[in-house]
Amino acid sequence: MTAIWREVAAGTGPADRTAAEDGVRLAYRLAGLPGPERILWAGSPREGAELAARLTADGTTGRSVRDAVRTRPWAAARERLVDRLGPAGWAAHWALTGAQLWDTTALLAERLRTGVVEASAGAPGGERAVRLVLLDAVLGQHDAAWLAAFDGQDGAGALAGVAAVARAAGWWWPYEKTAIVCERPVELHRDEAGRLDRGDGPALAFPDGFALYAWRGMPVPAEFLDGLAGLTPRRIREEENAELRRVMLEHYGYERYLAESGAEPVQRDEAGVLWRIELEGDEPLVMVEVVNSTPEPDGTHRTYWLRVPPRTRTAREGVAWTFGLDEADYAPRRET
Repeated sequence: MTAIWREVAAGTGPADRTAAEDGVRLAYRLAGLPGPERILWAGSPREGAELAARLTADGTTGRSVRDAVRTRPWAAARERLVDRLGPAGWAAHWALTGAQLWDTTALLAERLRTGVVEASAGAPGGERAVRLVLLDAVLGQHDAAWLAAFDGQDGAGALAGVAAVARAAGWWWPYEKTAIVCERPVELHRDEAGRLDRGDGPALAFPDGFALYAWRGMPVPAEFLDGLAGLTPRRIREEENAELRRVMLEHYGYERYLAESGAEPVQRDEAGVLWRIELEGDEPLVMVEVVNSTPEPDGTHRTYWLRVPPRTRTAREGVAWTFGLDEADYAPRRET
């Protein structure tokens, strides 16, 4: 089941609007509510939040029914599971289901909230109105972690409508008279840790043009990525934002930067070579150059560069730090 919900969480492409709208009506019905008078579609969470802010301000949506369609049935399903499994059993069940998705879905949802608020400065009501309506949102596919934990369990039937929307669409807003449903992303790019990550375009993009840009999880301006291809050591040194400078260094390559900056080693020992470059307005760049003792198939030995804390004074200390050890405790039988 978890694999299915992992696909849901990472789903891209056009929503299945018929299935999503059927899911919305089912969610209302299971909550004992009449269905919404109308279901409106938005191209992204940004457009959905702005639409919700505008319509709630003019009173045409009625009150939010999120608690009835999502919060209360979710709480009841969790309570039943905890009662049946016990606290330890629930923890084990969560570890095998929802926990495997939680880090990436929660991180993505939070990044989306931040992006929506940042993009809403010029919207009617501004950031404050958008922040308020974000509290009314059901996260659709990004509720996958919880839906994976409840799938097939006693009491999960009350969440069948919410699950149906999650499988077919993105975020949505349930109000008495109106439901607003968002399209899914058209692009999603993540690194091996599940963080938003792309160096040549948006890491997350929606059909209406709303997009988030990120490098290994760190938000970056869209125009920043355009300049990565033409980086030079001087341009990296002149960047005043320390976080963006680190992105530049990662993209440019530490070894290349050291070589082209005229850096010189400050210490050598049996563990490797310690390099250090002072960076204005930031902590020094300190790296350990190590050579893998195991040869590659062609007989060569690969060189690795390990970034270590600025306080590091010897290569051996730096390598020990990467293993979570003090220098005195680092005694490998064989360097690899």
